[in-house]
Amino acid sequence: MEITRKHSSDFTRLFEILSYQKEKYPNAKALNAFEGKALKSYSIESIIEQVDALSCWFLRNGYSRSQKIMLVPNMGNPQWMILDFACQQCGLITVPVHPTSSPQDFELIIKETEARLCITADHELSEKVSLVVQSMGSSLSVNHLEPKHSGYFEPIQSTRPSEVELTELNIVKDTIHENDLLTILYTSGSSGVPKGVLLTHHNIVHNIKAILTLLPLEPNHRVLSFLPFSHILERMACYGYVAFGVSLYFSQTKETFARDFKIVKPYFCTSVPRVLEKMYDFMQERVLDKNPIKRKVILWALRIGKQYGAKGFIYSIRLFVARMLVLSQWRKKLGGKIRYMVVGAASLQPEIGRLFSAAGINIVEGYGMTETAPLISINRYEPGMNRFGTVGIPIPGIEVKIDEPNEEQEGEILVKGPNVMQGYYQRPELTKEVFTEDGWFRTGDIGKFVHQRFLKITDRKKDIFKTSAGKYIAPQPLQTHFTKSSFIQRCLIIGFQRPYVTALIVPNFEILKAWCTQEHIHWTAPQFMVYNIKVRARLQHEVDSLNEELPNIERIKNFVLCHQDWTVESGELTATLKPIRLRIMDHYKAEIEKMYP
Repeated sequence: MEITRKHSSDFTRLFEILSYQKEKYPNAKALNAFEGKALKSYSIESIIEQVDALSCWFLRNGYSRSQKIMLVPNMGNPQWMILDFACQQCGLITVPVHPTSSPQDFELIIKETEARLCITADHELSEKVSLVVQSMGSSLSVNHLEPKHSGYFEPIQSTRPSEVELTELNIVKDTIHENDLLTILYTSGSSGVPKGVLLTHHNIVHNIKAILTLLPLEPNHRVLSFLPFSHILERMACYGYVAFGVSLYFSQTKETFARDFKIVKPYFCTSVPRVLEKMYDFMQERVLDKNPIKRKVILWALRIGKQYGAKGFIYSIRLFVARMLVLSQWRKKLGGKIRYMVVGAASLQPEIGRLFSAAGINIVEGYGMTETAPLISINRYEPGMNRFGTVGIPIPGIEVKIDEPNEEQEGEILVKGPNVMQGYYQRPELTKEVFTEDGWFRTGDIGKFVHQRFLKITDRKKDIFKTSAGKYIAPQPLQTHFTKSSFIQRCLIIGFQRPYVTALIVPNFEILKAWCTQEHIHWTAPQFMVYNIKVRARLQHEVDSLNEELPNIERIKNFVLCHQDWTVESGELTATLKPIRLRIMDHYKAEIEKMYP
């Protein structure tokens, strides 16, 4: 039986969670930000005052309902939430854009939304957007949140408005309905074509009310936010943290990430698989630096950790010893108090989930999309409610079904519920394509139910391909399988209308460098390293070992080592770090052809 927690959630519009927290959990440290090494705290009362002041400034300066405000955040901070809530109260539509978006994407979004104002994280991003605006001849006003530079958005520090202005604001707020459009979130996905997802207050509020019953959070807990606020996962999570009444801390930069964990000592956080993989890679690196005895102990502890969930007294003893000798250090490096982590946005290797859970950091994987605001399903924290390798149980209030399941009960995942988007902005034909005639949203993901309740994602519908031998290949689980090797950072499976499966592989250069040093292999740059015979042989060994676990048709017969990582900036990864298949294959077209002599 599913265990849920009871929370009185009497808000229907997103901005109402501020008054909800004030009434239910009057937190003096609701939002917290780093200023250098010092922390500045904002009480829920002061946040409400700042939100009201900024809302009044928008109304005073002629901003009217349904106008678009473009936000280009980097890391989260209280100012982004103040901006967001202020826009919501005025009926303004926010358009968050990833800072790594290309100039072409910015141009499309500016044209399509006709945004009146753009606010970026810093001066550098402001200049990037301004160049696009100038080339377009657009009238879009561009500001930023970096006080030391010209173009600073000073209204963010608006003084308390008059009682008359507050009365006018309350009149405007009363006209805003839960089904009104809240935000347009552009998502490119692996196609690389930006699409504006239309989400209402109700779409996101439904998700928040669902997680209020599912997550093990209490008002006295600390939570650290370190993901970009432009992504729906972190944005929804931060709204949810406000509703929980917890103290929300924002990491300052990517460079201060480790320091911030130690200072804040969070109990809970939201993450993406890549962060956990980086932590794991760091531990693997450290192993190579140890003497033979310590190395054996650490590797033994990692093996025990990856078996987390195994039954029996003997395993319990081994896990206890592994935690005491090695795994407990992981929690210490993350502040020492972290107990839970929700992971989403991409698939997580089950072994890594088990390993972190063995270290006392309970990992639960969830599944969602921008189009579903975002949460569809999530594993639970209660015993027997978390199954590694799946994305959990559908959240309360939504329906999930498998369309036209095959003999293995796999098919496209369809979703219906109050969290599903209203459609794509100015794309009626595309909107029509992703909905069935009876209102089910087509996710484009292939999956099945395990043990009748746990949803398992097996691939993207459009990524599945057929070899020239007529065999169907699902690349995503294979890519995840091969990145289990600490030597392989990224993998792209190739094989459409080809006689066999090959791969483009980006090595984990940090691990590889450490290994080369240990093996006395001279190298000067990654582009020379990948052509080294011994390096190639080492990667071949990794591929061969992982091939043994697969049927012959799915085994990698040949591969190319890429000398540089795929990035968002290069246009080879989406903002959520998913590979853009066609773009990568086009880049390595010549190399791919050589693998099929």
